[in-house]
Amino acid sequence: MNVGRSIIIVAVIALVTLLLRVLPFIIFGGKRKTPEIILYLGAKLPYAIMGMLVIYCLKDVAPLAYPYGLPELIAIAVVVILHLFKRNTLLSVGGGTVAYMLLVQLVFV
Repeated sequence: MNVGRSIIIVAVIALVTLLLRVLPFIIFGGKRKTPEIILYLGAKLPYAIMGMLVIYCLKDVAPLAYPYGLPELIAIAVVVILHLFKRNTLLSVGGGTVAYMLLVQLVFV
């Protein structure tokens, strides 16, 4: 692939990303009131997405075969404990990810 084509691809992706981020402000900006459905979705979707991500991450766990899902359970426990004590989502998710990676690379080999 030549450089010119790569530049065009990156430019189109950047333009679409910019438009997707600016479009809500254009549609709902000014004096127009944001529809209730949009406010509802904005409040509920983050929780639904997190639930879907948890299910997606755990879909391939084999509880009847070694390591019996232990790395995943321990990592989930780390996430929950960190979040209960620190109330920091980034720290909780990062700590759980580090714990999981250490477990599968060093402990449950």
